[in-house]
Amino acid sequence: MQDTLTGTVRDRLWIFTVFAGADDANLALGGVTTPSRMTPAEGAFCLGVPNLLMIRSGGRPPAERFGQYAQAFRPLRRVVWSIVGSGGRHDGDELSLVLPLAHEFENISGVFLDDFFVRPPQGGNVFTGALSPAELEALRPRLKLPDRTLEMWVTFYSRVLDATHPGHFTVDLALSEYLDRFDVVTLWTRGDERLKNLPEYVDRLAAACTTPRIVLGCDFWDFVNRAPVPIELMEYQCTLGLEWLRQGRIAGMIFLANTSMD
Repeated sequence: MQDTLTGTVRDRLWIFTVFAGADDANLALGGVTTPSRMTPAEGAFCLGVPNLLMIRSGGRPPAERFGQYAQAFRPLRRVVWSIVGSGGRHDGDELSLVLPLAHEFENISGVFLDDFFVRPPQGGNVFTGALSPAELEALRPRLKLPDRTLEMWVTFYSRVLDATHPGHFTVDLALSEYLDRFDVVTLWTRGDERLKNLPEYVDRLAAACTTPRIVLGCDFWDFVNRAPVPIELMEYQCTLGLEWLRQGRIAGMIFLANTSMD
């Protein structure tokens, strides 16, 4: 789906956030011994981006603290809040926890489904969505507020498209059965040499779904190789992202995450 660039490039930039210190254990495996204490809001302000994704990780933050986080996000233009968190986890009907926030805070513009394609309990390489297409469709009426309709965002990893990857998997339904039920698909590629395949991944994802806008996910930290993404690869994906924004091939860029910035 083509997206006409309006406003500035900065208007299309986002930060992916989790609670402060959520990735300390993963970073420690890569030799980072100083714990991160940067909050989601601090991450956005440090980067100077106006938009934020708030993702629950391991059930944190607890629902009773949502309001505290939302208050800190008031200066931001757009906030998208997870209803499926890290690892594809969702504790029942998390949309019911986010809707009261969206009524109170006008800058909450959507909901996010992270790590959406999950491995079934019995294992194997056939993955399924954390929610079925029917369940996704049932969310739609609930996203309509009196003054706006919340968008649905989803995480999508490039390895789904990479049949040559030894850990590749298939999905139990055609990708379009899932992806065309979202407004925005965020594309993530591991922060190594695989980034050089970004043009192919964007083209193949665009062919796999017709409705959603595509937003490019950019990691600061390579969680598989447990090291920072090399500067030259970060520059490569940012240069491509800027070009694609101007061409309308993507609708934005996301930087991950506050937990690896300090």
